[in-house]
Amino acid sequence: MVQARDSILARTIREHESEILEQWLREQKAAMGRRELIGDAELREQSREFLNLLSNALQRVDGTDITVAEFDPVRRLLDDLSRSRGLSGSTTSETATFVFSLKKPLFSYLGRELINDAPRLATEVWVATELLDKLGLYTTEVFQKSREEVILRQQQDMLELSTPVVKLWEGVLALPMIGTLDSARTQIVMETLLQRIVETGAAVAILDITGVPTVDTLVAQHLIKTITAARLMGADCIISGIRPQIAQTIVHLGVELGDVATKATLADAFRVALRRVGLTVTSGAKA
Repeated sequence: MVQARDSILARTIREHESEILEQWLREQKAAMGRRELIGDAELREQSREFLNLLSNALQRVDGTDITVAEFDPVRRLLDDLSRSRGLSGSTTSETATFVFSLKKPLFSYLGRELINDAPRLATEVWVATELLDKLGLYTTEVFQKSREEVILRQQQDMLELSTPVVKLWEGVLALPMIGTLDSARTQIVMETLLQRIVETGAAVAILDITGVPTVDTLVAQHLIKTITAARLMGADCIISGIRPQIAQTIVHLGVELGDVATKATLADAFRVALRRVGLTVTSGAKA
């Protein structure tokens, strides 16, 4: 660890903490405008804690390297703040303003401390600028990472919701698919279907592709993989929703579906599935 020099920054924050805090809060509120996404009490507490942690770090280490251990508490605070603000609807710039808005009040009090030492003032202002820029950019990195994690979780949830496995009858499952089939979605489709086959002991699974806009070679391969996996679990598969355009495309591509049964509608596929489990559909007697 590099020992801290006579840190004007740390001393200025420590000796003028209450004044800097009040001016900093005004700067933050001015930057927020009417978008008050955080309460006054919470904002004050976060700002006060940040000033305290920053002052402690500057007393223990020299330089502007925020990756050193002495800055761990500062980074942890910014981690929590950036993630919470990302979830509350703040933008990247609004989150980074928490740090950047500290410049004006801090520079003001540095100027008072070093009013008669212009060279030292220039040095301290540069150090403070570099330090706060790094901390502000750090908040944007954490913010972006947290938002990406939220988006990935939402995408995963949507994929799972868009691939429901429905029990149509004892021993018969249906998997209606809507939208484009890619590798990631096919994996979820396969896992969901296989799990339901295990849970229900189903003998037949209907893959309904009525809601799949196009079928190309890759989509066909994904379907074949799913069918093969289901057969290994002891369930036969039927593909329904084969429209004329899709039938022509499959023939044109030369895709071999083997002995997989295909039907134009889910109703037709359901009739076949019932026969395979030993049941038939008959019309009820008229009253």
